[in-house]
Amino acid sequence: MVDAGERSSVWRHREFLLLWGGQTVSEMGSHVTVLALPLVALVLLDASAFQVGLLAAAETSAYLLVALPTGAIVDRVAKRRLMIWCNLALLLVIGSVPLAHAVEALTLAQLYAVASVSSVLSVFFTVAYQSYLPVLLDRDQLMDGNSKLAASQSVAQIAGPGAGAGLVTLVGPAGAMTVDALSFAVSAGSLTAIRTREPRRPRSEPDRRPTLRSQIREGLTYVTRDPILRNSVAFNGTANFFVIMVETLGPLFLIRTLHLRPGMVGLLLALGAVGGVAGGVAAQYLARKVGSARISWIAMTVLSLPGLLIPLAGPGWWVLLFGIGWISWTFSSTVAGVSLTSYRQAACPPDMLGRVSAAARWITWALCRWAVWSAARSPPPSASGPRCGSPSQAAVVRDCGCSSHRCAVCGTSLSESSRPPSECRDTTA
Repeated sequence: MVDAGERSSVWRHREFLLLWGGQTVSEMGSHVTVLALPLVALVLLDASAFQVGLLAAAETSAYLLVALPTGAIVDRVAKRRLMIWCNLALLLVIGSVPLAHAVEALTLAQLYAVASVSSVLSVFFTVAYQSYLPVLLDRDQLMDGNSKLAASQSVAQIAGPGAGAGLVTLVGPAGAMTVDALSFAVSAGSLTAIRTREPRRPRSEPDRRPTLRSQIREGLTYVTRDPILRNSVAFNGTANFFVIMVETLGPLFLIRTLHLRPGMVGLLLALGAVGGVAGGVAAQYLARKVGSARISWIAMTVLSLPGLLIPLAGPGWWVLLFGIGWISWTFSSTVAGVSLTSYRQAACPPDMLGRVSAAARWITWALCRWAVWSAARSPPPSASGPRCGSPSQAAVVRDCGCSSHRCAVCGTSLSESSRPPSECRDTTA
């Protein structure tokens, strides 16, 4: 007899393996560009620090500007076709940089355009692929699929910058971006090979078609009125807020207060990606053992407790407390994030999933921009000790702030068990 867990495994799912493989290659290429694009500006165009900062802002501002209308558009069109066109457009946009450099026509204006356009296309692709996953996988496979996608993303965060550094050394920053352009061709090819077709959407009469604004409002209303979705978005936004705070202020804390070398700082921060990989691998197993709703709040109330060690880090071997706390936090947040994403994909109506996913990401990224702004306004770390500096205070605030939302998620998940069976939606795989 075939075990139920074996039947639901995505390892034998050809369509998902194509999506997963293409997305993994694309993620690796994108992390190469994260390193290579600012180096193109600095090394090849002699850009100033302010100009590189504008380039970074162009790369990350699209979620705030276009995420909400993107969700409404994704719900109107065929998602796989949209993803293929996004990949092909990214192939041309990213590939224009090494081509312009080869003919000595590269300018900063082009880099700003490349960063802005690629950011918008990435928003469309991300919202579409999260909405497309339930088309490929059954409900009891969503947790497994999201776990593998999350693990691949964390692996790319570890390996991508290292591969980018090697490529920059071998072929230069512009040449390294060629690899990212080719990775989008691989992703487009893998999506084209998928045979599963989306259900046909009923054609609506032009005079009855809802406006873009009304659909955006409908998606935001759905998120704010569903208690589990509302609290999961609150968790994701709060978690990302404090993750950005630690990533932004952590290097200041480690270098100026603990006097670590840059190489050790990079190693400690990279441990966060290791925790993400472990969380992605373990999420499916943990959900199967204790339930997907329950693991979301257990991860953030129990598994993340070592995160309180971050502000206790000190000189010498005490610096390991930062690494232990950081791994614990990224592990637990990945497990909870996979569980909550799987719930959203299983619970939302298919024709609203794009808007709901986009609304959740829009709120999350708004809080992330707030985190960067807050970090920029923080006073410099004090030299009097590791617990007097601003970064350590930010770490303490992180844990206190997340505790309030852990209670919210915990209460919501527990209240779910008291609903009638017909109303309780569980995504346990």
